[in-house]
Amino acid sequence: MQFTSRSTRLAGAAVAISALFALTACAGSSDEPAASGGADDLGTVTVGALATPAGDILKFVQDNLAADAGLEIKFQDFTDYNTPNVALSDGSIDANLFQNATFLKTYNEQAGGSLVSVGEIYLPSAAFYSNTVKSLDDLKNGATIAIPNDPTNEGRALKILAGEGLIETTDEPTSLADITENPNKYEFREIENATLPQAVQDVDAAFVTISFALPAGLTADQAILIEGKDSPYANVLATTPELENDPRIVKLKELLLSPETQQYMLDTWGGLVIPSV
Repeated sequence: MQFTSRSTRLAGAAVAISALFALTACAGSSDEPAASGGADDLGTVTVGALATPAGDILKFVQDNLAADAGLEIKFQDFTDYNTPNVALSDGSIDANLFQNATFLKTYNEQAGGSLVSVGEIYLPSAAFYSNTVKSLDDLKNGATIAIPNDPTNEGRALKILAGEGLIETTDEPTSLADITENPNKYEFREIENATLPQAVQDVDAAFVTISFALPAGLTADQAILIEGKDSPYANVLATTPELENDPRIVKLKELLLSPETQQYMLDTWGGLVIPSV
């Protein structure tokens, strides 16, 4: 009886020890996923942009970098410059990537908005294109030049022409009214950005931003003047004041400025899209 009782006690102790190890093991396995996935799972951020180059850049980041950062990027495609800020203001998207700081400031002033930039991401070089001349210097008196009809990019085009000595303008031109001297009597046509590539065949020269030049098949070889790398018109990642410090926005900016993304821009567009770092 004594032997049996002792055996029973030993068996019970073994069961208890086994149970303790099992509980410890379970506790360890439940902690592992929390440590690896909890804090790093940032969730989804919806970003509005034109398809090229911003949309391409966002897709590269999503396909190659986002998962390891715990972020999912949902790209919302836009086809013009007018609606991405409206969509951001009404909460349809979390951020957008298509405009420079001047364009953003103009939107806020005109629409009573409060959108903010969290930093410059890349310079989308703009250029003058022509089917009739090889250089801006070849433009004849009275030549017709098509330029964007929004204040920011119209001023951008006029500044370049003034920098080449072809016209004179006020310090910060935004419209044709800011041209102070036009010695060659150029005729300017103000046209919606999205249709400027099609205008190239109808005018002597047209100023086209890269977001519309690339989809239309316009290349650096066809340009008669490309904007310089020192241009102040770098595109910014914009969001609302409420989301400015959101971990998703902070991480997105980090990934957009990463060495991998910078190299992608250079490899894909050969210097027409210039990283801001």
